[in-house]
Amino acid sequence: MAENKTKPTKKSVAAYLAERGSDEQRADARKVMAILKRVTRKTPHMWGPSIIGYGSYSYTYDSGHSGEAPVTGLAIRGKEFVVYLCMDTPPQKALLAKVGKYTKGKSCFYFKAFADLDPKVFERLVAGSIKEIKERYG
Repeated sequence: MAENKTKPTKKSVAAYLAERGSDEQRADARKVMAILKRVTRKTPHMWGPSIIGYGSYSYTYDSGHSGEAPVTGLAIRGKEFVVYLCMDTPPQKALLAKVGKYTKGKSCFYFKAFADLDPKVFERLVAGSIKEIKERYG
């Protein structure tokens, strides 16, 4: 089985932010990071070369693949941000309808500017994701 590429590293979160994006993106990243820290009550750490992760959990899929991942995380990807969230439940989908301008993948919530989001709804979305992870993985 392939080894997970995304693991905690010793890289500095501040150094990652300093080398990524524009001044505006770094300011937006700090706003998102404040929410992630408040909701998770965890200090951010780098996971792999480009994810600012909060907390961790262990998982095992039906396939037998297992690993560890951050409970939530943030990355700057070019002109977009990605926040890693669980968004499958009906309550999460209801929040997505109110959060603002975004796109999404299976567990990737993409947006271009923090101003495009309703911060209170975004915070509830993060909290709902953490609840979902705890229910699934303990």
